[in-house]
Amino acid sequence: MGTVIAIAFVSLDGYVTDPDGSGGTPYGGWAFRHGPEAVGGDKFRLGALLDDGVLLLGRRTWELFSGLFPQRADDFSTKMNKIPKLVASHRLTDVSGWSNSTLVDGDLVDAVRREERDVVVTGSSSVIHLLQEHELIDEYRLLTFPSIVGAGERLFGPTSSPVHLTCVASDQAGAAVLTQYRRV
Repeated sequence: MGTVIAIAFVSLDGYVTDPDGSGGTPYGGWAFRHGPEAVGGDKFRLGALLDDGVLLLGRRTWELFSGLFPQRADDFSTKMNKIPKLVASHRLTDVSGWSNSTLVDGDLVDAVRREERDVVVTGSSSVIHLLQEHELIDEYRLLTFPSIVGAGERLFGPTSSPVHLTCVASDQAGAAVLTQYRRV
């Protein structure tokens, strides 16, 4: 099994819901209000992972991204279009609308355990929560924005036992701070 990396936009008070406002929530758009320099390009410093790894996306994130990236030609978008994508969905039956997308066949946890490449989970909080439950996330790359949202879904929910991480990097990215944590 490759390394499993969860990446997420996070508000200062720990929420991950609707950072771009596409969900139509009353508190949505909190990350994107800080400008494109905070959210554009490879802000999570995925680098070679975009060449050698695989993206794991839930349905809503896949639908959002598949409507954005295929129409773009910048370097980051080109890599996002090229990388293999696994889509976790019970509703979708066809993911041919975005190149290199494949529906996860069978159990998601088993699929992640079988995957030999590094897996990058982006957005998709339900997928992240399931992988957290099974202790499959090795690393978190979080872009934390100076916005207090006050509602929505949190990245980390209740847990039956503590999870200990080590901070391996922390850098300012526009108005946000990128932190990288690894499992101890």
